Amino acid sequence: MKLQILLFLLLITLVFTSCSLEEEPPYLSNANVYSSAETASAAVDGMYRGLIEYGYYGNQFMVLNHLSSGFGVTRRGGTRNNTADNSTLSSLKPTSNSLQLKNSWRAIYNAIARNNDAIASIDPMENPVSLDELVINDAIGHAYFLRAFNYFNLVRLWGEVPLRTAPALKETINLAKSPISDIYAQIIADAKLAQKYMNGNIGNGTPQKYAADMLLAKVYMTLATAPSSHQPESGDYWQLAYEEAINVYGIYSLINYGDLFKKETSNNTSESIFELKSSLTATLDHTRAFTPNWYTGANTFGWLLANISVYNRHRAAYPDDPRIDATYISTWTRQNNGTTQNCYPVNASRSFFGNSFPYILKLGSQDPTNVARETTKNFKVYRYSDLLLMLSEISNELQNGQQLGYVTEVLDRVGQTPGAEYSNGQASFREAIMREYEFELMAEGHASFNNRRRGYAYFLNNVILPHNNDPLFDPNVDVTLETTEDIVMFLPISQNEIDRNELVTE
Repeated sequence: MKLQILLFLLLITLVFTSCSLEEEPPYLSNANVYSSAETASAAVDGMYRGLIEYGYYGNQFMVLNHLSSGFGVTRRGGTRNNTADNSTLSSLKPTSNSLQLKNSWRAIYNAIARNNDAIASIDPMENPVSLDELVINDAIGHAYFLRAFNYFNLVRLWGEVPLRTAPALKETINLAKSPISDIYAQIIADAKLAQKYMNGNIGNGTPQKYAADMLLAKVYMTLATAPSSHQPESGDYWQLAYEEAINVYGIYSLINYGDLFKKETSNNTSESIFELKSSLTATLDHTRAFTPNWYTGANTFGWLLANISVYNRHRAAYPDDPRIDATYISTWTRQNNGTTQNCYPVNASRSFFGNSFPYILKLGSQDPTNVARETTKNFKVYRYSDLLLMLSEISNELQNGQQLGYVTEVLDRVGQTPGAEYSNGQASFREAIMREYEFELMAEGHASFNNRRRGYAYFLNNVILPHNNDPLFDPNVDVTLETTEDIVMFLPISQNEIDRNELVTE
């Protein structure tokens, strides 16, 4: 019965995920789909649209990443700290039935299915000459890039997962989990093929090959501090990370920080290395989900809140940092009734859950006159400032003398200077640069990964315990973060996968 149900659901999935949002071209193995520049470009557009689906970067994956990072709570399900999400994900005690977990798992594998169909359907040209040949090569390059990107998200969140690299068939519906080292080997191979074939001829807002360079640098950084059992092979992963990241240096440039998150100024900037397009017809669900309730004329939810230990840490490090006001909001006029709403830190009383945390505004609408719940503001997956912080961290590990220069570029942009901790040796620099990711990229889909990348001890001592032991911690409003390594380091496999895949039991 389980197999029959799975076959039926797979057919349904193929029907609904085998095509782009315009219904054409089909996302099934079909060389005709990729036989011309026009159809190949449309197929690539469909692959990227798969990433803005509600279950992925459109909404649920963003919530999942933020809550599982230890940096935040949510008012989804009610304004209290014991809701289903706050007592599980926000507390680092996820369950296989978590809605965001199940939706994200499904959306990522749906996206991978599109990548697999493209890779199975395209024969790249070794010496492309015509525009069609160049575009078709670019298309398969994007397919490899996105498959590597999607599996990188999966393996960092879940660890061992089924490694599907071909279009699904009846005979391959049931697939066991693969070792983490095998998944990383596939990610690296795909990223290198993306570097080989991505050539910029599709254009239309798609990322250039430098996004594949940055992805591969992130992979090598992750492996540099991973257990040896997770590494596909031995190697100097910090040096490999540097060689990939430096390829991107100087290609892009920083813009005003606040402009990164305003509808009028945020799209297709010189800082964007990889961004997802949003429109009123194919929209990211960020305005509705991440704008505080009644901050605008549209009825919105305000799902993302920051733990006060995170907010206070940023304020203590850089008291006049403009990134704070660009990221958080603690007071606004409700557009439905004209009253003022105050929460922490403007209201320091923390008298109930609803006023105890700053909201995270950067992903939502920053225009109080806005009445639309859709957004035309693109989402930046990879930004140049992240690349600069990566180079700073990598250079500190290599001790090549370049580390201070890169982080200084990031801080110069917001009128700040590196603190004394950057001059107190490698270990002190390491701790400081990890905090810079936190301040610069808050709620942008990286925190869950960065907080775990250096292992359990780092996560425990730099995120979990500082939150649980914060002097302002209040059990009436705050969540207590779990400390058990086996629980906090990876998410459980989605219950949907357990129910449908006979070779996956947990």
